[in-house]
Amino acid sequence: MFIQLAWRNIWRNRRRTLITVASVLFAVLFSTLMESLQKGAWGYMIGNVVNFFTGYVQVHRNGYQEEQSLDLAFLPGEAADAGKVQEGVKDVLPRLESFALASTGANTMGVMVTGIKPDAEHGMTKIRDRLEAGRFIEDSDRQVLIAAGIAEHLQLRPGDTLLLISQGYHGVNAAAKYPVKGIIRYPSPDLNRLLVFLPLKEAQWFYGAEGMVTSLVYRLESETSLPAVVGRLRKALPEEDFEVLDWRQMLPDLLEAQKLDSVGNIIVYIILYMIIAFGLLGTILMMIRERQYEFGLLIALGMKRWKLGAVVWLEVIFLGMLGALAGILSAMPVVAYLRRYPLRFSGGYSELLEQFGFEPIFPALFSFDIFFAQAMIVLGITAVLAFFPFWKISRLRPVEAMHSG
Repeated sequence: MFIQLAWRNIWRNRRRTLITVASVLFAVLFSTLMESLQKGAWGYMIGNVVNFFTGYVQVHRNGYQEEQSLDLAFLPGEAADAGKVQEGVKDVLPRLESFALASTGANTMGVMVTGIKPDAEHGMTKIRDRLEAGRFIEDSDRQVLIAAGIAEHLQLRPGDTLLLISQGYHGVNAAAKYPVKGIIRYPSPDLNRLLVFLPLKEAQWFYGAEGMVTSLVYRLESETSLPAVVGRLRKALPEEDFEVLDWRQMLPDLLEAQKLDSVGNIIVYIILYMIIAFGLLGTILMMIRERQYEFGLLIALGMKRWKLGAVVWLEVIFLGMLGALAGILSAMPVVAYLRRYPLRFSGGYSELLEQFGFEPIFPALFSFDIFFAQAMIVLGITAVLAFFPFWKISRLRPVEAMHSG
């Protein structure tokens, strides 16, 4: 009976009800879009970095993550064997990585030379699919695969020669000329300006580190198996010799940037929720003012105050629920569209994002958790504000209310 009364009461003044529902609708719609775009953009960027290069788990010699020194290269036998028998691990990718000076003619730039097993690398990072020009390298090649940013800076095309100069394992000289076999393009601007790939055996020869690697990248069956795989690897490998790192430990700056961005959004969310709160409070005040005579008469006729308060409380809850539901139903098709057709920025804002290593693409994340969270927050605000009529009705004096009404 209370529910039926409350539902009828909110439609006695349709204009007030529709205005209140609309204010909640737009606040929920905007906050949901912000949350979906933020999480979608960060998920896309982290996915680019993790899936296209770092992987979810890596094993190094102790101290390599801090020093990035080729002198901490190791023979992969024990660590590779330990990874292959782990449940949840699809493959183990050996890499030999170190920095070098790349040059052609009068142009030079610093690059990271990475020795890989081409087929295994493609199995995890789909690197062959990123080929923009030329051909993909093979295990027996003495040629390089370079990222598009390097090709543009050094004005290289497939078939041109690239000179690499570096310091090899334990200080040996490392210098060689390699034909450019292919050019690949990454979504991440940072990766595009950094990576040069050699077949693993050729990279080991170039750096004087025969049979050695600087890291083992573990290809997982699913991201959900990450904690279990990391835990088992740490137990299987000697702690004094190896470090087992997940992507969060390898990319701490990226996580800090994500947290900072999230804090900024919290301020906007607070403003939006304040708009919702004041909109609902205004509705409650108008409702109480317009119906003082009604409230006073009902109390004078013997209706218990708590019953009257319960009906008004339900009215406010219905307004919040209608607004939240309408906001979610409005946000779903918009978020689905932005997931399929992401926002793509150009011009000065695009250049600013690329300076920080972000690709100027913002896809939305379609997650029912986001919609549900926004609905719960709005309903929580509504439920708290809905107790205000209880307080007013408990202090209401019937005779005065009927005269003022």
